[in-house]
Amino acid sequence: MHHYDIMRRSDVALFGVYEISKILNIPARLESTLSGVLQLLSSFLDMRHGLIALLDERGSPEIVVGSGWSEATAKKYFERLPEQAIGRIVVTKMPLVIESMRGDPLFENWDFSEWGQSADDGSFIGVPIKDRGKVMGTLTIEREYEKDAKYTLDEDVRFLSMIANLLGQTVHLQRLITRDRERLMDEQRRLEKTIEHAVPSDKVFTGPSTIIGTTQAISAVLQKVRRVARTNSPVLLRGESGTGKEMFADALHQLSPRSGAPFIAVNCAALAESVLESELFGHEKGSFTGAATQRKGRFEMADHGTLFLDEIGEISPGFQAKLLRVLQLGEFERLGGSQTIKVDVRVVAATNRNLEEMVAKGSFRSDLYYRVNVVPIFLPALRDRKGDIPLLAGEFLTRFNTEHGTHLSLSNGAMNLLTSCYFPGNVRELENCVRRTATLAQGECIMADDFSCRHDECMSAVLWRNVSDLSSSEKVPMIGNHSPAVHAVPSETIPVVSISRTTPTSHTIPAIPTVPAMPTTTTVMAGVGQDAATSEEGGVDVDRARLLEAMEKSGWVQAKAARLLGLTARQIGYALRKQGIELKKF
Repeated sequence: MHHYDIMRRSDVALFGVYEISKILNIPARLESTLSGVLQLLSSFLDMRHGLIALLDERGSPEIVVGSGWSEATAKKYFERLPEQAIGRIVVTKMPLVIESMRGDPLFENWDFSEWGQSADDGSFIGVPIKDRGKVMGTLTIEREYEKDAKYTLDEDVRFLSMIANLLGQTVHLQRLITRDRERLMDEQRRLEKTIEHAVPSDKVFTGPSTIIGTTQAISAVLQKVRRVARTNSPVLLRGESGTGKEMFADALHQLSPRSGAPFIAVNCAALAESVLESELFGHEKGSFTGAATQRKGRFEMADHGTLFLDEIGEISPGFQAKLLRVLQLGEFERLGGSQTIKVDVRVVAATNRNLEEMVAKGSFRSDLYYRVNVVPIFLPALRDRKGDIPLLAGEFLTRFNTEHGTHLSLSNGAMNLLTSCYFPGNVRELENCVRRTATLAQGECIMADDFSCRHDECMSAVLWRNVSDLSSSEKVPMIGNHSPAVHAVPSETIPVVSISRTTPTSHTIPAIPTVPAMPTTTTVMAGVGQDAATSEEGGVDVDRARLLEAMEKSGWVQAKAARLLGLTARQIGYALRKQGIELKKF
């Protein structure tokens, strides 16, 4: 019978080592791996509780997981173990076996109730976890006390020593991988910084690509970005949707002394207020339903780096006060926590909202406005940098070809069509237009007729046609000295319109307010008459570029374009024929 018990326990130990080795080979968080090992141990051994503790260089517990307790309380119970017992394992580098904990001097005056034990005695086994001869942690279990259990305790010690040896190898490999990963990331950041300083001054690297543009409008912005990047001043990026605010924010970070630290981006409009608070400030375990672990917020993650707050005009007044405190003092508390955390973060915010009007109405705090609007940078709309459209379109098509293994190109007619478009959605809309057309193109050379606007399928033309009919009371903030209206015509002639980013409450298209009829005279109104003169036939001579711009804005509806230019239907018809402009059919 005794021989049978020996064989049975050796088989169990062999099977246990095999099962635990499988767990150690599964990629996972170290805490999860150690917890899985303890769960398996509890099925092979008659243990009531078990603890695995990894120690730091000073011998203090760094990671502690337990079986029989929650992960949150494992460290607390490990620290309640007699210090001499753990110290003996670490110093001697040998296992420690105590048959009766109540009768051993190491556990004299020890409160067994803290481990949730009854009056029953228990046995204690502890083995060292070693890395190349140095103790890096301990594996300890506690089991019911049995008289004459010396044989089974010795067997358990041998089994636990084998497991501790496997744990030591696993932890050593994980720490090597972590160090190598950090070293490679540091090397990557160093190389990126070296390359960044080696490129010509007219290029700004923003990750995998560059900000593309050679026009005066974009060059002026890039020069300002370079100057501002050297400082820690908060920056507010202003501009319409689709102008590339996040790319410019990343460029500010890459050109700054903080380029070696993280760049963290948050879209404030995409998250509810309660979620946004947890996302920015982090939360403690148990602070709300579903908060299973402690989590760092974006401010902590961006420490010594840059935090990009997109759509800052969308946050609620209540959250504005919480954000203001962090920007003023550089400190905050995690959600559900009381410890004050200090961070050093440069904030770059962005919006396409009229913050000045929001401050006047009381929906945006004036003190927060002055805090984020230290250095405003106005990003130009694509229509203000039309010379960059060929470069951008070519780059987007090149990326499409690389991704899909195609060899598409743009014909001269296609490029002329793109250059003449208004693109209210700016660079983002241009990229979508190129990708959509490239996806549906039938030949390797994209022609003008391949674009959806030639087949009455361009939603942008429909949307912009509706927006152009809005009343002048819905105004957008002036971006520099420009507005989304046709620049050559004054605001009293053409309504200045707003493209709101607020999500509609239903899918019903709102009624479009009617624009008051414009005066119909044979003379051109102020702002147009400088480039137009009444002809002998009652027509006018209108600049071709201005005429095309008005037709694009009005969705190629002659009556609307006539009102925009202050002309009659007959006069605009004459102007179109004289300039040889072929009407687009939608």
